Amino acid sequence: MEDILRPLIVIGGSVAITLLIGWAVDRLLLRTDARHPETPLWGLLRRARLPLQVTVCAALLRGSYDKTHARVVREHASGIGQVLALVLIAATAWLAVRVSAAVVESSYYRYAASAHDPARVRRVRTQVTLIQRVVTAIVGVVAASAMLLTFPTMRTVGTSMLASAGILGVVAGVAAQSTLGNLFAGLQIAFGDMVRIGDTVVVDGEWGTVEEITLTFLSVRTWDERRITMPVSYFTGKPFENWSRGGTQKTGAVLFHLDHSAPIEAMRMKLGEIVRKSPAWDGRDWNLAVTDTTPSTMVVRALITARDPDDAWTVRCEVREQMIAWLREHHPYALPRITTATVHPPRPAPGAGPGSEDRLARFDGEFRKDGTGSRRG
Repeated sequence: MEDILRPLIVIGGSVAITLLIGWAVDRLLLRTDARHPETPLWGLLRRARLPLQVTVCAALLRGSYDKTHARVVREHASGIGQVLALVLIAATAWLAVRVSAAVVESSYYRYAASAHDPARVRRVRTQVTLIQRVVTAIVGVVAASAMLLTFPTMRTVGTSMLASAGILGVVAGVAAQSTLGNLFAGLQIAFGDMVRIGDTVVVDGEWGTVEEITLTFLSVRTWDERRITMPVSYFTGKPFENWSRGGTQKTGAVLFHLDHSAPIEAMRMKLGEIVRKSPAWDGRDWNLAVTDTTPSTMVVRALITARDPDDAWTVRCEVREQMIAWLREHHPYALPRITTATVHPPRPAPGAGPGSEDRLARFDGEFRKDGTGSRRG
């Protein structure tokens, strides 16, 4: 009877204490949230409730499992202790990652609530995201190393591993040269303020918004909902356009190829009416001018300012559609025309002599039958 009650008391007591600690921490965080609703840290820390309970339960069982005096425990004491130690290390790393994430996210939310510059907010968001990834990677490596050191065989080969660490480091550095390059490029992007989450960029001729930045790759969401994934080293080694750096304001251009008789002054007045009615225009500036000519047409360029690239695209489309419709309705002569020349057979010259009209008639028939408009000898 004692062999049954003692394990139940040890295991049940550990679980009961774990649940009690979890309940107490949860009530404390709820009370703190009610007292300080402007601080999101306590609400974020509630996400760490489960890893905290697993850590506490594993620690209690690790310290008291040998007190059960059960035969199964005595026969497999080393294996049970090894498993509990591994669970304790993994749960502790899980808890550390959740707590660090709560602290980092709380710092970002607090800064975003008080900042007035969207560019700085995006910069801080990029930095805290990469910091969190670095912390997660470090905690994971330390936890994996600690779990390996719990095995006696790993401790016995520690000396030989340290002796060959230099050679292994050189080999690993050469093998992971690209990965390490992307890693340092990611840190350079985060703290060099080259590109941030939410920036509008143009890479390889594709226009899109930076959606995600990690230590190794960067994801750009294009205007048609595609995702372009590329290594972060691309942004440190090649030129790219960042339309959000230094401000989101944009100037859009619309080109019209028109006839030389197009009414430029009337078009300028019509452009003013269109942009003033457009909600996408930011009210800064607009302009219309002839920028080039060809023997058959001239190029008229309309410039319109907007708050961001999305509004610039919208106002360009509005100006293009309404201006063409206005020209087609009120000034159709201004739209370019494609003229085709009709080839006529030659007429007989005065004094060409008898029979010349018959020869030209035969030539006209051959010309129409051939359809190419070229003289056949």
